[in-house]
Amino acid sequence: MALGDSFTEGVGDWEPRLPNGVRGWADRVAKQLSKADPQWQYVNLGIRSRRLEQIIEEQIPVALELKPEVITFYAGGNDILEFRKDMKIFLERYAQAVSDLVSTGAKVLLFTGFDIPVHPVLAPFKRRNWRFNDCVRELALMYPENVVLVDYWQWEVYRDKRMWDTDKLHMNRAGHRYMAIRILEILGSEHHLEFYPFGDIERVGFWQATQRDVEWLRQWVLPMFGRRMRGVTLGDSLPPRWPEPIYPAKGMKKQFRKRRAPSGAQHLRNSEVS
Repeated sequence: MALGDSFTEGVGDWEPRLPNGVRGWADRVAKQLSKADPQWQYVNLGIRSRRLEQIIEEQIPVALELKPEVITFYAGGNDILEFRKDMKIFLERYAQAVSDLVSTGAKVLLFTGFDIPVHPVLAPFKRRNWRFNDCVRELALMYPENVVLVDYWQWEVYRDKRMWDTDKLHMNRAGHRYMAIRILEILGSEHHLEFYPFGDIERVGFWQATQRDVEWLRQWVLPMFGRRMRGVTLGDSLPPRWPEPIYPAKGMKKQFRKRRAPSGAQHLRNSEVS
């Protein structure tokens, strides 16, 4: 079972033939695990822009009810980007959420947040990320029998810009694929995924780099903070990607097509009536 926000949902790994138009590392991990055991089931409740409190209210109760064998839990990235967030209260709530998940008896994977080389406009949020990472590592030590630490922060490969989508905050397809490989290795699971090294890095001049930064601020950063000021998010109208247990071995795209078919048929019937 995968819980969290855009990181878990798969934003940046775009795939229109799957729920919410993304694939992501969690789908990739689920597919590989199902190859070893076709009866292995998968749930992914991650939705972009979700804050910790929303994940606690909407997703954790499902985990407590279903009691899965493995839970991945990534939450907090959106909270860290809130100016007025009380980090002490936030980290206490995060620790309680982890405690609740551990109580299920599942193996719980916790993730540190990557220390992205960000533009100076976002630099003040880096210290919050460091504090969050310290909390995650402490919790992993507190529950050594249940919690598995995915110390994403230490993986140097993500310092390469080619692992990131155009918004510079979400992994792209290469980043999600590499994440899936590392998680499968941490779980000790066999897999058939491969990561292909990049070619040479594109070299750009000062003015071209400056133009790209200005465009990035205009296209991504300003709209993001504008939405926060208005109290809206990109995930407000989105459902969880896989809210009910599925068998990845039966084909995830095929199951998504079947899931959409009834609504499409109903729409056709309504059109015929009108």
